[in-house]
Amino acid sequence: MLNIIIFILIVIAIVFYVFSIYNNLVEYLNRAQNAFGQIDVYLKRRYDLIPNLVEIARKYMQHEEQTLTKVIEARNEAKSILDSIASSGLDSTKLQNLSQAENGLMGALQGLNIALEAYPDLKANQNMMQLSEEISSSENKIAFARQAYNDSATNYNIYKQKMPNSIVVGFFPRFKADLSLLEFEDGKEELNKAPKVRF
Repeated sequence: MLNIIIFILIVIAIVFYVFSIYNNLVEYLNRAQNAFGQIDVYLKRRYDLIPNLVEIARKYMQHEEQTLTKVIEARNEAKSILDSIASSGLDSTKLQNLSQAENGLMGALQGLNIALEAYPDLKANQNMMQLSEEISSSENKIAFARQAYNDSATNYNIYKQKMPNSIVVGFFPRFKADLSLLEFEDGKEELNKAPKVRF
């Protein structure tokens, strides 16, 4: 009789332990999804600002239509992927596609900034200055939100890869895939360069 009671207590302890792991997995995943939700808000804000920026620039930059078109196409591609993630949930492939699309958009915006150098009247335009400042502010918020998401995704991935958590994950398909990290190329080249010191 004592053996049966001990066996039942062991089974109950194992069940509670599995529930604990499951609940922690849910918590870590929800934290990562919430962190991505913050990125989503800031990206949408930036995507909404870009067409306004292009419209103001278009009035001054008739000879730069190709540059402006690249910006809009890159913005539309990134927005489409973000909308897809919003409708179907976090998915490693889509997150990698979003990273690539964002890198393309950043490259197109850098091309626009280079072209703007030739148009001092446009750079002095009040609306253009305000939009540029709002986009810059959005970029900073996106960088912080991306870091928070990457931290949450890393914590989730580490937790589910630990033993015995990985065994429990095997029973729940929703937790099997790792979350991808978002790696946008904003300023990586600058960070990787050695600082130049002049005397």
